[in-house]
Amino acid sequence: MNILLVGSGGREHALAWKIRHNPNNTLYIAPGNGGTATLGHNVPIADTDIPGLVAFAQDKKIDLVVAGPEVPLTLGLTDTLASHGIACFGPCAYAAQLEGSKQFAKEMMQRTGVPTAKFQVFDAYEPALAYVRAHPLPMVIKADGLAAGKGVVIAQTYQEAEQALHDMMVSKVFGQAGEKIIVEEALQGEEASLLAFCDGTTVIPMPSLQDHKRIGDNDTGPNTGGMGAYSPAPVLPDDEVQAMTDRVIRPIVQDMAAQGHPFKGVLYAGLMFTPHGPMVLEYNVRFGDPECQPLMARLQSDLVEIMLACVQGRLRPELVHFSPEPSCCVVMAAKGYPQSYPKGMEISGLHEAAKCPGVTVFHAGTTTDGQKIRTSGGRVLGVTALGTSLAQARETAYAGVEAISFENAYYRSDIANKGLGR
Repeated sequence: MNILLVGSGGREHALAWKIRHNPNNTLYIAPGNGGTATLGHNVPIADTDIPGLVAFAQDKKIDLVVAGPEVPLTLGLTDTLASHGIACFGPCAYAAQLEGSKQFAKEMMQRTGVPTAKFQVFDAYEPALAYVRAHPLPMVIKADGLAAGKGVVIAQTYQEAEQALHDMMVSKVFGQAGEKIIVEEALQGEEASLLAFCDGTTVIPMPSLQDHKRIGDNDTGPNTGGMGAYSPAPVLPDDEVQAMTDRVIRPIVQDMAAQGHPFKGVLYAGLMFTPHGPMVLEYNVRFGDPECQPLMARLQSDLVEIMLACVQGRLRPELVHFSPEPSCCVVMAAKGYPQSYPKGMEISGLHEAAKCPGVTVFHAGTTTDGQKIRTSGGRVLGVTALGTSLAQARETAYAGVEAISFENAYYRSDIANKGLGR
C-alpha cells in the first residue's frame, strides 16, 4: 500500500516503525524527522498544509493517510481527503472538536454522563476574574483551544490563577486558543491514559498507560508534552480496562454516531483516579506522544489493517493483539524545554542504544545532517523498551538512555516509579 503519515514527532516515528513492519507498504512522511527518514520518504509539507497534503496524496496515489497530530484533524484533513475519495485514519473536523475545544468536550461529557470535574466557561476577562476570586484553590485554568499541550495551569495561589487568566485572555499568549477559557475544580489523585480504536460503532481499548507531564522528577515544574510513559498502568489494570472503556469512551462514540458524525480513529481519555472515583480530565483524538511509543512496542497486530478496519467500519476484536510484556518510554529532551532550548546538537550513541536487547529509540526532535543526527526540538528522543516485568522494561529503557549523549541532554529519572510503587 501507498501510505502518507502526517507529522514529525516521536509518535510519528513509532507509527512509521510499526507501519514498516510490513515491507510491502510504501511510506511517505510529511514532514517527518531524522528517524522517519530511515523508514520511508520524508516530504517537506507542513502538517497544517491541508491543500499540499491532499495534492501530494493525489499525485502519489496514496491508499491511506494517517494523521499523527491533532491540528490537521481539527483543520479538516479527513473531510477534505474524503471529498477526493482518499481514506484517512482520524476523525472528521466535527468530531475532532473533542480535542480542539475543551468547552465542546466538557459539554459532551456533561450530556452523556461521563464523570468529569465541575467547570465554568468564560469568553470575557472580567467575569472570569471575578469567578476565580470567589472560588477555592487549587483550581485549573484551561485555554479552550489547542495550545500544544501547554494551555493548562493548575493554580495553587490566586496570583497564579489571575496571571494565567491575564496571559490567556489579555496577553493572548495562546492566540485564539485563549479567547475562551474554562475554569474547573482541581482533581486530586493519580492519572492514567486510556486509548481505544474506534470505527464509528465498535470500540476496542488498548492497554492502559501512565504519562509523565511535568518536566521534573516527582512531578515538579511546568507541564510539557510528556517526558515519558509506561504500559500498563497498575492504577488501571487490564481486567478493568473494558469497564472503564464502557464508562468514558463508548458513550462519546455513541453520541457522535447519533449526531451523524461517527468517530473513526483513536479516542484517548485522560483519566484522574480521585477518592470519589475516576474522572475524565480531557479527550484527545489521536495517539498521545509519548504514549504511542510504548503502545507500538507492545502491539503485535498489523497496524495498517487495524486502521483500515476503523476507516471502513469493520473493526473486530480479533484484529487487535498486544504483547503481555510491559513497556516503558523515557524522553530525552534539550535542557531548557519546555521554555527556550538550544538546537543543532550532535547526537551520539544511537547505534549502541539500539544494541540493548528490547530497546527501540524513537526520534522526536531530530534532523539529519549528512551522516550525523542533530537535535531540532525540545523533546529529542523517546527511548522505549519491552520487558518481562515493568521493572525490567524500565531498567532496559534507562540502559538505552545511558548509551546516548548530546550536549545538555535532560531526562527524568523517575519514569514508571509510581507503577513500581504499587
